[in-house]
Amino acid sequence: MVDLAYVFAGFFVGVVVGLTGVGGGSLMTPILIFFFGVKPYMAVGTDLLFAAVTKMGGTLSFARQRIVPWRVVGWLSAGSIPAALLTLAALHKIGPANPQVQSIMTHSLGVALLLTAAAMFYKTLRGKQLPTAHTAGDPGHATQARHWSLPVLFGALIGVLVTLTSVGAGAIGVSVLLLLYPLLPLPRIVAADIAYAVPLTLVAGLGHASLGSVDWPLLAKLLSGSLPGIWLGARLMHRTPERLVRGVLSLLLAWAGTKLVLI
Repeated sequence: MVDLAYVFAGFFVGVVVGLTGVGGGSLMTPILIFFFGVKPYMAVGTDLLFAAVTKMGGTLSFARQRIVPWRVVGWLSAGSIPAALLTLAALHKIGPANPQVQSIMTHSLGVALLLTAAAMFYKTLRGKQLPTAHTAGDPGHATQARHWSLPVLFGALIGVLVTLTSVGAGAIGVSVLLLLYPLLPLPRIVAADIAYAVPLTLVAGLGHASLGSVDWPLLAKLLSGSLPGIWLGARLMHRTPERLVRGVLSLLLAWAGTKLVLI
């Protein structure tokens, strides 16, 4: 019965990701902690590899459409991957099961969820952003940030956040990219966000696996539910009021984030 519950949880998160493009780490980690009693460090490690596998499929799809701005992905990865490795080294030295590390992870996760909820609610209020005439194409300067150091810096911050909490590469990443690359069309923003998250979550997830922070049987059950869930969510995307789904999701994330911060 518990096994079916894990599969259903994966399916539910998969549907939400298919409908909205975000919600993987933001939903899965708190579900594992609150509903299944999984330790925070184990939930984070398992969810990182869960995210890596699910977003890999999205990246391949975007790559076939040739809408991934690889230059943007490279700059973000230049900051996020070294930051993830340094964070993993610190976790390796201290130990992920250390009570202080558990407390940092729990509160960092709460803050990350609140930031994600705020970013998602903001996008819900604004509605869909459509590229204007001057952004319809992708001129070379559209993939240039205001300063070269900014994507590296923000990539590093997200790298630390994702490694500690498995949250941050979705709604927060999109919001950061919209600020750094205002001339880049939204489909390419989303493609960049998903593409750079793959190496980041893979590196962070494998690092957690080396620490013993990944539950492999649990990961298999979650993926067995999420992969068909993503397919179904993508099919239902155009028949479901996206703003309603994002609004409800932002409230759920705000509730979970507040609960984690107050623990």
